[in-house]
Amino acid sequence: MKSKRLVALLIKESLQIIRDPSAILIAIILPLILLFLMGYAVSLDAKHIPLGIFPKSNTKEAHELVTSFVGSPFFDTSIQYDKQKLIQSLQDGHLKGVMEVSGNFGKNNTYAIQLLIDATEPNTGGLIQNYASKIIQKWAVQEGIMPSAGISVIPRYWFNPPLSSRYFLLPGSIAVIMILIGTLLTALVIAREWERGTMEALMATPASMMEIILGKLIPYFCLGMGSMVLCFGVAYFWYEIPFEGSIWILFLLSAFYLFPSLSIGLLISTVAKNQFVAAQVSIVAGYLPAFLLSGFLFEINNMPYWLQIFTHIIPARYFVESLQTIFLVGDIPSIFIKDMVCMFLVGLFFFLLVVKKSKKGLE
Repeated sequence: MKSKRLVALLIKESLQIIRDPSAILIAIILPLILLFLMGYAVSLDAKHIPLGIFPKSNTKEAHELVTSFVGSPFFDTSIQYDKQKLIQSLQDGHLKGVMEVSGNFGKNNTYAIQLLIDATEPNTGGLIQNYASKIIQKWAVQEGIMPSAGISVIPRYWFNPPLSSRYFLLPGSIAVIMILIGTLLTALVIAREWERGTMEALMATPASMMEIILGKLIPYFCLGMGSMVLCFGVAYFWYEIPFEGSIWILFLLSAFYLFPSLSIGLLISTVAKNQFVAAQVSIVAGYLPAFLLSGFLFEINNMPYWLQIFTHIIPARYFVESLQTIFLVGDIPSIFIKDMVCMFLVGLFFFLLVVKKSKKGLE
């Protein structure tokens, strides 16, 4: 491998990227669109949940408790004095929960509350319970009402004090977007050369196959790093996701992540030799596994054992973990080193497959 030929190939590929607007669109516009869509559309939080309140008591304590619920951003409250109407609204799906304040609430140290929850959506049902419990606890503290006996638990939420799902979903979204960009960019490279008939000319040059592969990989690696900087800027400045780690370690992790992402794309491109097929396969092989099996949205430990084993060859699994750690917790070397080693090994596996499948010939 001669450095002079490699530099010439790098210049040639860089000029081709500049002349081809589709590569710039994929590297800059596509991640922005996906990040804004995921940032606003993918959320596990719930606000403005319709809640019916049936206050049977007219005491001062009952009034202040109801006021606490009315003023909460989590609930859109509807106060009714006919319980049957509230139950009917719950059955019709117009309400997600009904809270009944007992008739003797606030009398003789009695504070009985019944909360009926529509649990057809378990996640929303759990959120209603948690939000209602927090409001009641806050009201009890303000009123000076302490538990008569037992242990009082005061929770402290580390790393994500506002309990916002966006804090851990946005870093995970970056990992999913980056593998799509990485595989899509390189999946079109060699396939495009074959379609345009320029691959034959490239084969006729003295450049070795390794020089040709590196000549195509390195410029797209730089383009992918640029996309990563763009995604980080949007997450940090636009969505105001806290970043506790080192920016240089983030770049290092991104570099290790791009290696398997680009290698998968090159492998697809080498085998497919058709841009349309290569683009379709890159979405199936890159985007879907990263979205479904990386732990970004669904817990890996809840998956069947054989599927958990399969997730180990998905590079996004390691990058999602590292990104969530470096954004919310800080620099944890033991996690980063393990993830970087795993991403490198996965990338090396796919890169060796690319080298094996790439032969200097027209067949």
